[in-house]
Amino acid sequence: MTQPPNDDAGASSGHAHDLRQLRHSLAQRFSLLTDKAEDPVIERRLREGVELHGATPWILMAAIFIASIGLNVNSTAVIIGAMLISPLMGPIMGVGLGVAVYDFPLIRKSFLNLAIASAISLTVSTLYFAITPLAEAQSELLARTSPTLWDVLIAVFGGFAGVIGATREEKSNVIPGVAIATALMPPLCTAGYGLATGQWGYFGGALYLYSINCVFIALATILGLRLVRVPVHAFVDARTERRMRNWLLVVALATALPSTWLAYRLVQEEVFKSRAYAFVRDEFRFDSAHVADTRVDPATGLIEVSLIGLPLDTPTLKAIEGRLATAGLKGARILVHQAGQNDKVDVTALKSSLLSDLYKDSQEALQKKDAELADLRNRMAARDALMDQSQDIAAELRAQLPQVDSVTLSQGYRIAEGADKTPVLQMLVHASRPVPDAERARVADWFKVRSKSDTADVVFDAPQR
Repeated sequence: MTQPPNDDAGASSGHAHDLRQLRHSLAQRFSLLTDKAEDPVIERRLREGVELHGATPWILMAAIFIASIGLNVNSTAVIIGAMLISPLMGPIMGVGLGVAVYDFPLIRKSFLNLAIASAISLTVSTLYFAITPLAEAQSELLARTSPTLWDVLIAVFGGFAGVIGATREEKSNVIPGVAIATALMPPLCTAGYGLATGQWGYFGGALYLYSINCVFIALATILGLRLVRVPVHAFVDARTERRMRNWLLVVALATALPSTWLAYRLVQEEVFKSRAYAFVRDEFRFDSAHVADTRVDPATGLIEVSLIGLPLDTPTLKAIEGRLATAGLKGARILVHQAGQNDKVDVTALKSSLLSDLYKDSQEALQKKDAELADLRNRMAARDALMDQSQDIAAELRAQLPQVDSVTLSQGYRIAEGADKTPVLQMLVHASRPVPDAERARVADWFKVRSKSDTADVVFDAPQR
């Protein structure tokens, strides 16, 4: 006896086929082997970058001088230019290649060249900052003194992008982009600044950031080369391989853990600042006194507020201070400077704050006016466009209703009790003969579609039946 076809089995088979096709499509789209260069080509490229002789040291010294000048004058563009010509990425990726293919002579050579390049960079930057007349630490320089977990992530993803770019058949602009993103040069220059000026906190923080970049770019290089299946050069037993993995893990953790703590501190400081500014904004709202300046120091938990206007009395200030804990600022202290008291108000800060507030208010007012003007222009343009089509609308309506004599278009507002006024586009239809109710409803729907307005209205001026 013939069995009926099993629809469920057929559907299941179809779904399985679709799933296989989807997996195949995704595998093809994200495959790192599709446009991969030949393994010897990949190794040759990375090995060439390890070399540090001939013109390379001179290029490195020039790049360090450029980066030091950029940090000294606070020029981001100059710093980026220095990072683009820096040859520091080569030895770091060489270390990653050596570990990935178990080429121990290459690992030693890469470490040696990286140490020499780092020493050259540190010497040149120290020399520059020792003789420059500009001794003040700028924001670009200070940004390299407190590395966090985000710098680890930048180094990991930057290094991964770099090694993937280096393993492609065609050269791309990935490597220069990685050089900019991971910023190997500025930390060395900042370390040179700390060494030249005796500021060991800057020196240590900058060297730590440089170490983070080196370690995690190398680790990302190892991962990338393993993913593209670059063959190993030597056989190593399981014990040696396990020992290498353990060492890599120890180095990664030893490098990353302090940055995690620094990132936690940074987040805590930003949260404290945010809560402090919000507290001052919410609590110091008085008709007779206004906040002129606010300064927050997360390290000491001090919130300084400068007021202008009539002085606040002691009970009011005590009540405000008592609400610090409920605002998530437990342990913080608030210091209020008031005009007329012995506490001196920082006149420069006051002027700066007033100018800042004035500029902010004027910018907000200008933005509001610009938005209103743009809205009016759009509405006028829409009205003019509709009015330009009035002849076409009248002709189309006459084609539907021959008894139409004329059409009047106007714009206004529908005002109902207890509701906001609503913009309305109205069409007054003058007809010489009666218009049936069905035709009136159809014309009303047509006009809403034609005018692209849900509030469009049609009024008929026609004789009754």
